[in-house]
Amino acid sequence: MVDEKRVIFMTRLASYEEGEGKEAKEIYKYFRTDYMLVCVAKAFVSVTISFCLLVGLYILYNLESMMGELYEMDFISLAKNLAIWYVGAVIVYGVICYGVGVFKYHKAEKSLKKYYKNLRKLNSLYND
Repeated sequence: MVDEKRVIFMTRLASYEEGEGKEAKEIYKYFRTDYMLVCVAKAFVSVTISFCLLVGLYILYNLESMMGELYEMDFISLAKNLAIWYVGAVIVYGVICYGVGVFKYHKAEKSLKKYYKNLRKLNSLYND
């Protein structure tokens, strides 16, 4: 005879494995520090690409006025300003991504603990 409790547990566990569990297992296969390093590295790469694109678009938008003032521009102060903006963007976005990574890792950790607890309950139902 089919035990209704076991079927409910198995259905719930299978649903978890197909949905939220895939992402949680993918996250939890890293150590916490390694996962944070990956998050911050992704942030660094995306900020670098975005910053280059934004600077390029700004230059293209103001190309005519920049060409007229080319000989009068202070390139050293321009480079310093760009470097300050770039470092600021990397720091801000890196901190945000670090916080999101910590939140995701702890959420995955809690989720997997609950999953393994339910697996133990299911195992005890089979042993009874």
